Amino acid sequence: MCASCGFPAAPGHWTEAGAANAAERLRARFRRAQVLQTVLPAYGLTAHDGTLVPGIQISTLSGNQVIARDLAEVWAAAERFTGGPVDPLDPRFIGGEDEAC
Repeated sequence: MCASCGFPAAPGHWTEAGAANAAERLRARFRRAQVLQTVLPAYGLTAHDGTLVPGIQISTLSGNQVIARDLAEVWAAAERFTGGPVDPLDPRFIGGEDEAC
């Protein structure tokens, strides 16, 4: 249990499944945060994962914030804050519609 936020210790995320050690898991976590920082500002939101708290802090420009335990909670929080759908697979984030997969 985290003394700062009261969340239980996170067991890890499915994207870390191929990580061979703790350093690789940490790199995967930072990479997820980097991707979130690419998507969320388009919706007026920021994401921060300082690794001290188990979860990702999602904030609005006006200062509202929530800690999301995983990516599902990130998208749910983003939609609550924006009042509409948030699409991380929007073509503007994944390279456009005319590019081949």
